Amino acid sequence: MWKQMILSLLLLPAILTGCTSTPKESPSPFIQVKNGQFIRNGQPYYYIGANFWYGAILASEGTGGNRERLHRELDSLKAIGVDNLRILVGSDGKRGVPTKVEPTLQEAPGIYNDTILAGLDYLLAEMEKRDMLAVLYLNNSWEWSGGYSQYLAWARGDKAPVPAVDGWPAFMNYVKEFVVSDSAQALFANHVKYILTRTNRYTHRKYTDDPTIMSWQIGNEPRAFASDSIHKAAFAEWMSKTSSLIRSLDPNHLISTGSEGKHGCEEDIALFEKVHADTNIDYMNIHIWPYNWGWAPKDSLQENLEKACTNTQAYIDEHLNIAKKYQKPLVLEEFGYPRDSFQFGKNISTHARDGYYKCIFDLIVKHATHQSLLAGCNFWGWGGLAVPSSEHVFWQPGDDYTGDPAQEEQGLNSVFASDSSTISLIRMANGKLPH
Repeated sequence: MWKQMILSLLLLPAILTGCTSTPKESPSPFIQVKNGQFIRNGQPYYYIGANFWYGAILASEGTGGNRERLHRELDSLKAIGVDNLRILVGSDGKRGVPTKVEPTLQEAPGIYNDTILAGLDYLLAEMEKRDMLAVLYLNNSWEWSGGYSQYLAWARGDKAPVPAVDGWPAFMNYVKEFVVSDSAQALFANHVKYILTRTNRYTHRKYTDDPTIMSWQIGNEPRAFASDSIHKAAFAEWMSKTSSLIRSLDPNHLISTGSEGKHGCEEDIALFEKVHADTNIDYMNIHIWPYNWGWAPKDSLQENLEKACTNTQAYIDEHLNIAKKYQKPLVLEEFGYPRDSFQFGKNISTHARDGYYKCIFDLIVKHATHQSLLAGCNFWGWGGLAVPSSEHVFWQPGDDYTGDPAQEEQGLNSVFASDSSTISLIRMANGKLPH
């Protein structure tokens, strides 16, 4: 009797409202993909972010480190609405190689520079304080951080060609063998396992449990480097195996490829689709480089701006069609445009670049307004407070890090904190995105 009365009293509010209450599910602390959209804290997430490849080096306390500058850079980025940074985990191989980023993280297979690991830990801890997200890429197809060619050289016991010394054809003919080398891929798989299973020494949180990380990315601009069916099939298989490995180690984070799109798939859009249709790949990436791809030659950057914007729209649309087919977000995670007159000093104007950036930002804002699949972009790259050398054009050890890696002219694509017109465009565009 008494038990029945007590039960009735407990159920009375639900009886009066005609229903029982169901606890509301808390949003995941990790970025998720639902119905073709990024979801952050239960809401659609669109962004205009930056490439900040040197972040882990800058955050270290060793050679190249400058934590005071790091704090100022992160604060400056946050102040203009940038909360998404694409970052290199670390470079591979010995130091002293022309055009390679220094200091390196993995000096030999399984031998790591703990100073750079501490820098990566510190960077993620500082980004967490500012509610920022990191896309971390684990490899590189280009020589400026070692990457493919270094793993292949380790596996074969030889030396990879250096494009600046031996030429691009020699380099690409060499590096194409990575996707058919089980031993080179095994070395990279060991690196993936090592990084993903680490614990941050500052936050004491496992990397796999850190929501500051938005995505693990297989590499920067991964390519087959050969157009024959054997290498293309091997490339797709390696990408699939690597994404499966990452998923087995980390069920919490998104996985992405780092692809340039069709241009990075030997102009084979079907290969791009095959790679990105994989169930372990959560969203799609493309890169666009109007100068590098011949759309806007160095002597006519302003004159070819309209052509660059038109070609950019077409390239995005081609890949959006595939994104729609699989209901996966698409991110333009690299794009750049040289400074006016193809000069590199911080005092050189950026009229053509600003025009190109506006084309990109307007597209991102438009798609965000309609909650469509073009979900974000990361401009290349943040140079911030760096002061490039006035005595030489290409980076040398001891120089400030800019957005331009060592194989490119310092200032070529960098956005410096003093580029007021570009900074204003970034701030205004981010202000138009849903928050």
